[in-house]
Amino acid sequence: MNRITTLFNIKYPIIQAGMVWVSGYKLASAVSNAGGLGLIGAGSMYPEVLRAHIQKCKKATSKPFGVNIPMLYPNIEEIMKIIVDEGVKIVFTSAGNPMTWTTYLKENGVTVVHVVSSTKFALKAQEAGVDAVVAEGFEAGGHNGRDETTTFTLIPMVKEQIKIPIIAAGGIANGNGMLAAMVLGADGVQLGSRFAASVESSAHDNFKQVILNTKEGGTHLTLKELTPVRLIKNKFFEDIQELYAKCPTKEDLSQLLGRARSKRGIFEGDLIEGELEIGQIAGLIHEIKTAEAIILDMMQEYQQAKKEVADFF
Repeated sequence: MNRITTLFNIKYPIIQAGMVWVSGYKLASAVSNAGGLGLIGAGSMYPEVLRAHIQKCKKATSKPFGVNIPMLYPNIEEIMKIIVDEGVKIVFTSAGNPMTWTTYLKENGVTVVHVVSSTKFALKAQEAGVDAVVAEGFEAGGHNGRDETTTFTLIPMVKEQIKIPIIAAGGIANGNGMLAAMVLGADGVQLGSRFAASVESSAHDNFKQVILNTKEGGTHLTLKELTPVRLIKNKFFEDIQELYAKCPTKEDLSQLLGRARSKRGIFEGDLIEGELEIGQIAGLIHEIKTAEAIILDMMQEYQQAKKEVADFF
């Protein structure tokens, strides 16, 4: 019996990451309908927009779905009230202290998962009472850990230290990667980049196409002084590198970043000045597929990989 499918009452231990400007109700409901766990990404939504997406998701699927909430969100109290009022049963928290909201959510019948990038934070999340953790390696797109610990290293180290279920994230886009994560100690996997390049993703078509065009070495982790983020190398990225050559202050970096850069790149499709967040695994993504096709292909690849590994001995 798989601990993640049991925890969420889903068919496959595949979670769709709650990504900004990508993970609206269409993607979340499509993933849930296909047997995985879809997540609405609250990080790019005003509170009432989030409420609308939750309500639409409830109409679009009868299967479990959740909401991903970065806890640095300015309207966090209002967001949490909406979660409870709308009867959301699964919440993934990130970018903050899990002690802050876990008790409140669990008292209101919510299953809580926290995203971590190190063993230290995994232990803190377990101590806070979360039901599972997402252990996200350096390969992942978007906001990331500062220590640059890879998924291949992180998963077994976290497994050694905690008892609650582990969801592996970062550098996983197919069944082979899923099998590798499970062998290392994960109970399930979370995919971001692969679902960003899906039919139901709310990202701009320009962004989806640039994912397909991104090759090995085409992304880089940067802006550690603010919040570490993995970006596709475009003009905006090169502007960051030029600024680093001048030994900038945090204020200089913040001024260059400005506001709504990720919206500009991911949602509006500005491939020059936008912030284009994607994982290293983009080099293995060659086709825009439906969420259902992604999941079914992944499970088929997973089963095939298991057979091939068994044949080694």
